Amino acid sequence: MANAQGKSLDRKKLFADPILITAIIGIFLFLLLFIVYPLAILLTDSAVVETTVGDVTKRTIGFENFIRIFKMPTFRQAISNTLFLGLVSGIGATLLGFLFAYVDSYVDVGSKIVRKLFGMVSVLPVVSPPFVLSLSAILLFGRTGIITRNLLGLSTTSLYGWRGIALVQTLTFFPVCYLMLKGLLKNIDPSLEEAARNMGASRWKVFTTVTLPLLLPGLGNAFLVSFIESVADFANPMIIGGNFDTLATSIYLQLTGAYDKSGATAMAVVLLCVSMGLFILEKYWLERKSVATLTGKASRGRALMTDRSVRIPLVSICTLVTIFVLVMYALVPLGSLFKLWGRDYSLSFKWYEYVFKNNGYRVFTDSIMLSLIAAPITALLSMIIAYLVVKRKFHGKGFMEFVAMLAMAVPGTVLGVGFIRGYNSGLFHSGILQGLYGTGAILVIVFIVRSLPIGTRSGIAALRQIDKSIEEAAYDMGADSGKVFVSVTLPLIKESFFSGLVTTFVRSITAISAIILLVTPKFLLITVRINEHAEKGNYGIACAYATILIIITYAAITIMNAILKRFGTSRPMRVEEE
Repeated sequence: MANAQGKSLDRKKLFADPILITAIIGIFLFLLLFIVYPLAILLTDSAVVETTVGDVTKRTIGFENFIRIFKMPTFRQAISNTLFLGLVSGIGATLLGFLFAYVDSYVDVGSKIVRKLFGMVSVLPVVSPPFVLSLSAILLFGRTGIITRNLLGLSTTSLYGWRGIALVQTLTFFPVCYLMLKGLLKNIDPSLEEAARNMGASRWKVFTTVTLPLLLPGLGNAFLVSFIESVADFANPMIIGGNFDTLATSIYLQLTGAYDKSGATAMAVVLLCVSMGLFILEKYWLERKSVATLTGKASRGRALMTDRSVRIPLVSICTLVTIFVLVMYALVPLGSLFKLWGRDYSLSFKWYEYVFKNNGYRVFTDSIMLSLIAAPITALLSMIIAYLVVKRKFHGKGFMEFVAMLAMAVPGTVLGVGFIRGYNSGLFHSGILQGLYGTGAILVIVFIVRSLPIGTRSGIAALRQIDKSIEEAAYDMGADSGKVFVSVTLPLIKESFFSGLVTTFVRSITAISAIILLVTPKFLLITVRINEHAEKGNYGIACAYATILIIITYAAITIMNAILKRFGTSRPMRVEEE
């Protein structure tokens, strides 16, 4: 009875606050229009079969589109290629991420500088454009690469295919695994392992019987996350895939090369089913299989390993990987300065002159402008969604959270096809949203949708640390929801807000998979230009664009850090769960 009265009271408070009602309705409209609708129209279109008899076109519902694409040997090969690549890249990224996390948490590397280098390389690919490592791999191991041609004198290379993609994806995705596993390793109580050591167990025995069992759910989660990233990846297979087609590249080629919209739509649905299945498995099943590693008892810090038999092999492997990754990142700016890679290594600024003479300024102004528009909107929108999910009670709250996080599981190419079908030939090709397709607005919306899950997740984590009594005090003094959110809640989570701001900017200006299907000649974007020149073999120009893009992204990150230092750090109050 008391529970029912409480719900009734919450409902009365909700309807008495017009700002809150407007925010909820507005958020639902945005999520329905720009996430649910494109995916729904995609599913609907994939089941619509058009048959033309004379001048009459009939539409029927059926699975002919799926039957047709599954009869294509190239598409069946693309599915097996995608799953195989996901398996190889997932295992490689998980093992490499675990190695760096284990060395960081358990091993005395002997130098603070070395430890900082390990940490820098472990997060470097997270904030870098998606093309950098692919371009570097071509400069090292391509047909005119330093190693393959200059050192080994090879005229052919096996880089273009699954080996090259797997190498680049492993180096790109392992930092995510590292960050996930580092937290788990730090939380393991050292006394559990020390007790096994005191009973005479070797370090290997302790690792296999104590440490590894505690990490198995985390390892599985890291593997699935990197698997999902590999399945959805478009940029790397497009540049160094060669004839090794994946689902993401097959959709792009079917739409832009074969001009087969219905076939591309059906392929997009297949890729969506694969990625959604993996996402649900990771989020709703594997995340629950956690193991308690914090005992709640006082425990001293972990004594780092100094045994040479353990330290030297592990630190040596991490050092070699670190050097290799740093060399790959250094090659991109070098590649932009050489006159002709593989033949003439004299320094020149001719590629930068080409970049700025051929609509160069417009490329950068368009990219920066659209990203700057998307960044504050996404940051604010994600904080509002997080606030509504954590602090308010209303019907549909679970649906709002699920849809906001859904874009995390939707590959960019799938979202791009959904927007094409939804706003070029769907319900809104005319009427209220007529003219949206082909404009900068649709690019900004895609940027927002792609970055919304990260900002929302960060905001939810921050808001759950704030004691509700702080906001209740403001309500008791007569403030409405808008006033409380702006003057109380937002200042307490400003780190998450600024983090979402810069994350959206970086993700937007480095995006490629969704926007390559939506961009028109009205807008010139850096990533599209890099992709075009890399496909043509103009690696000097592609490296020049990529170098400038790296400078822009790191400038944005530096500015954010400066802002956070300027405004200080919030210390949200923690409250124990009931």
